[in-house]
Amino acid sequence: MKKIMIIEDDPTTRDELALLLESEGFQVLTVTDFTDIVGQFEEFMPGLQQTLSEHCSSDLILLDLGLPGKNGFTLCMEIRRISRVPILFLTGRDSALDELQALNLGGDDYIVKPCSAPLLLAHINALLRRTSSAQQPDMMEAGGLSVHLTRGTASAGGKCMELTRNELQILVHLMRHPGEIVSRADLINALWDNHIYIDDNTLSVNMTRLRGKLAELGLPDCIKTRRGMGYQLKFSKFPMGAGG
Repeated sequence: MKKIMIIEDDPTTRDELALLLESEGFQVLTVTDFTDIVGQFEEFMPGLQQTLSEHCSSDLILLDLGLPGKNGFTLCMEIRRISRVPILFLTGRDSALDELQALNLGGDDYIVKPCSAPLLLAHINALLRRTSSAQQPDMMEAGGLSVHLTRGTASAGGKCMELTRNELQILVHLMRHPGEIVSRADLINALWDNHIYIDDNTLSVNMTRLRGKLAELGLPDCIKTRRGMGYQLKFSKFPMGAGG
């Protein structure tokens, strides 16, 4: 369940936002004590205290500008020092300079209130989609094998092979479970969740082709068949020419 922290000092607006977001399935924290907001953030979203080089979370903060004590600009800067959580400014200040400053300080979006519930939800969901997709790595590496997701290629030992969509998705799923036995049913379900129709026979054909391509890269036995159980991605050695 996605978490949204509401930092808004007007009780009526705060309660209306909480009711709206909870009805949409979000877990909501409404800030009513404005003395240590960053501390409340760290407690509510304990996994998000990340350096700026790390991937951001798909949880979110709704932040007002006019607050008791520290204003929204200062809070945004303090949160940005410890996290890349998406921050959506929701404020009554309809000023281009305020919007520019909010975005320059690390805010991800800026909405002037009052605004309609559908518009606010559209902005929230769009921001969550963007940040969720940003979390997905474009490269995966294991045992000297590198997979480039957007290019659809696998490389090892200085060689590179193009993969079909099915081959890529199968390999990616196995690489997300290194050393684990993945059943045929789990592979089929994973591809189906990615809107790729694949049945048991198609899986066998694609697995054979994928193994052939990995063999050409110098990794002939990295996908092992565990009879009656499924498949296991296991690297016994690095391919020739791969870094150690």
